[in-house]
Amino acid sequence: MSKIHVSYNQIHTMVKETVDSMHLNEDFQPDIMVAIGGGGFIPARILRTFLKKKNNKNISIQAIGLSLYEDLEIWKAAHKDDGPTSMEPEVIKTQWLNFDSSETSLIGRNILIVDEVDDTRRTLAYAVKELTKDLEIESEKLRAQGKEVPETKIGVFVLHNKLKEKREQLPDEIMNGRYFACKQMPDQWLVYPWDALDIEDHTEKSRDNTY
Repeated sequence: MSKIHVSYNQIHTMVKETVDSMHLNEDFQPDIMVAIGGGGFIPARILRTFLKKKNNKNISIQAIGLSLYEDLEIWKAAHKDDGPTSMEPEVIKTQWLNFDSSETSLIGRNILIVDEVDDTRRTLAYAVKELTKDLEIESEKLRAQGKEVPETKIGVFVLHNKLKEKREQLPDEIMNGRYFACKQMPDQWLVYPWDALDIEDHTEKSRDNTY
């Protein structure tokens, strides 16, 4: 599989163009981001530059940690001669949101989950499912107190969506208007600048990509 090197400049431009072309500020209007570590951290920070402030404050970025991709690559290497099997690593939480803190309350917010790539979709689907579960628990607490529960919306933002069969699916309400991918591309090996050991060499290689 060929490698595609993507530079910081290319990512910066991609994000800006996507915010404009997909009308994030006008339509979805995110007021908090949840970045999936570690690939979603830098894209979320770049994205915040182009999102409108809320009450004269920058959009908050919260972080979650999910373990799958690196473990899955290790698992594939160790089982490359075993043939097809369904016993693959599960997605697990390594860091999650603290719902006991009012500063991270997500009820009534437009939440934008950010990651670098939508590959098999397992990580993104897990994040959405677990976040939805937590939101429902928080909503039930408010209802028990006789309080009205405002609508909470979840969207997804990725730099790249690989056009391949997905292992999991996202809810229709996300895919129909709340799913934002900067680039749609074939199933190729992406190399991001935050993984580069030699950034100058990486940037030079990025000039050759034609995706």
